Amino acid sequence: MPDSTPLHQRLAAQLTQREAAGTRRRLTLPAAGLVDFSSNDYLGLSQHPAVQAALQRATAEAAGSTGSRLLTGNSAAAEALEQQLACFHRAEAALLFNSGYAANLGFFAAVPRRGDTILYDEASHASVKDGIRASFATAWSFRHNDLHNLERKLARATGAVFVAVEALYSMDGDMAPLAELAALCQAKGLYLVVDEAHTNGVYGALGEGLVAELGLEDAVFARILTFGKALGSQGAAVAGAAVLRDYLLNFSRPFIYTTALPPLTIAGLAAAYAVLSTLTAERARLFTLSDYLKAQLNAVAGLHVPQESHIIHPVFFTASAGPAQVRQVAAAAQSSGFDVRAIVSPTVPAGTERLRLIVHSYNTEEEIEALARVLGQTTAGGAGQLQLPGGN
Repeated sequence: MPDSTPLHQRLAAQLTQREAAGTRRRLTLPAAGLVDFSSNDYLGLSQHPAVQAALQRATAEAAGSTGSRLLTGNSAAAEALEQQLACFHRAEAALLFNSGYAANLGFFAAVPRRGDTILYDEASHASVKDGIRASFATAWSFRHNDLHNLERKLARATGAVFVAVEALYSMDGDMAPLAELAALCQAKGLYLVVDEAHTNGVYGALGEGLVAELGLEDAVFARILTFGKALGSQGAAVAGAAVLRDYLLNFSRPFIYTTALPPLTIAGLAAAYAVLSTLTAERARLFTLSDYLKAQLNAVAGLHVPQESHIIHPVFFTASAGPAQVRQVAAAAQSSGFDVRAIVSPTVPAGTERLRLIVHSYNTEEEIEALARVLGQTTAGGAGQLQLPGGN
């Protein structure tokens, strides 16, 4: 029998349920003047003078995209950027996508086929999981960063076997054991796919990413390189073999049926990549400040940041501190001048709500010290006690 409830009532009821649980999402405008501990612009590249100059030049010259890359949206600049990416990341080829979400969706929905198997870390991006859902391959998750659990799942695998991980996980800030994963995949004949959303631009001698820093380029089948984080822009690329690029160009629906990135974005990305190799000092400062933040928060009673986190730092609450309470702490930090955000269910599992602090090369030690004081005062004032590691 068809559901007789009017659709708008069903939608409203679901929103009411989220409202009652304290997990309803809303758009908010960024407040001016807050100290940034929330954005993904790790190196400040969105405001770099060379990038800004390139955007200004492109604004005067560039028209709109006009269509998909396979029709009217391709350009010499886009193809030059792909060659620049392949060279910089030491890959045979690269293909541009309009976002990291589109790149993950486009890869996993197109490359693994019926009869193949995808084994993915349970903490993987939503875009990876959505791409897997769109695939005809069989898929199982394995416990986060647990190679033994991964190996046990291999017993049921058939066909070509893909292993999907993030180099650095976006909600916990910890790293995948890439060297061990690469060794396992090479020994077992598996295809390793690494999402470098939060390591592209930050790790590696020149910012080439964690795969390149570890010298694993030849051991990884595909890298998803996102530009909306450290590159301070938008878009992404899949880097790998030339045959992979050609296959995606022919079979990846999010690439085929999407209007191309605009020339303005292409120009900004080319400029950002040209600058990236000069930011050695900024990357070093970023890592120093990341350690300093952990030390400062861990010195405050009731606060704890896991030592495993890098750049992205989750601050966990006790099980009794629900979404509303975590949001209250974030609001208190914002009212004190710090852009701090709460992460709640369903983005993370219920009961693991957290603050998510992101460090940037342009933050200062004084800002970190002041943030630690504010968070310490807020939690000491009854907003909740933060839990020790293992609670997530």
